[in-house]
Amino acid sequence: QVQLVESGGGLVQPGGSLRLSCAASGRIFSIGLMGWYLQAPGKEREFVASITSGGSTYFADAVKGRFTISRDNTKNTVYLQMNSLKPEDTAVYYCHARANSYDYWGQGTQVTVSS
Repeated sequence: QVQLVESGGGLVQPGGSLRLSCAASGRIFSIGLMGWYLQAPGKEREFVASITSGGSTYFADAVKGRFTISRDNTKNTVYLQMNSLKPEDTAVYYCHARANSYDYWGQGTQVTVSS
């Protein structure tokens, strides 16, 4: 079992920045891929960014050049740095981890971009 706890969401004005954190616990040695997904009201959950255990990163087209993802394996934590935020980035952001072919999810953290 892997447990994921997100933090760092909140309200920010357009053009602003936020950094999300996701701390993993449990069978952390089995974690490979980690990443972030978002779900806006009335929509399906969608991919935002991911990072492999080796540090390779992948981004959705909508966030390329604005978001970065990083991982501190000593702290079992993955980060999502979000810059130049837009109102359409408003959503609940979920941390994801894949371990031994199982997918684990955090509880989600709300990000609201509004003036």
